[in-house]
Amino acid sequence: MRIRTTSLTERYGHDSSPFGYEDLEVYQAARALRRRIYRLVRMLPDDERFALAQQMKRAAVSITANLAEGYGRHNWQESLQFCRQARGSLLELAEHVQVCIDEGYAKPEHLEALREQDVMDVLRLLNGYINYLQKRKASETKRSPR
Repeated sequence: MRIRTTSLTERYGHDSSPFGYEDLEVYQAARALRRRIYRLVRMLPDDERFALAQQMKRAAVSITANLAEGYGRHNWQESLQFCRQARGSLLELAEHVQVCIDEGYAKPEHLEALREQDVMDVLRLLNGYINYLQKRKASETKRSPR
């Protein structure tokens, strides 16, 4: 059975997601990281299948889920809070990857690249998005009458 994939343009008539959050660069980077984490956990030993593997998957999903939920809140303070939760999950995931490095669960150079490049890229984008939201919140607060 083949699944036909369509581009966003084919599906919606424009080159963006109907949900909006999928267009965020930070979401796209976090999603790519999540997919790499899922590939990594398939390589973990059986004794980690229900411990470390599950924690890594939950943390990776939490990042993208919190970005999506925060985007949908349409309230600066709540959006920022969900982004901060995503950042906490990202740092939790970085620690889980460090455990994989320490325990030798995959090639060290692959794990270190995952941690030092991919995780750090998402962290940089997420911090930038948080700063953007904070500035937007501050500028709207200045414009709105009290």
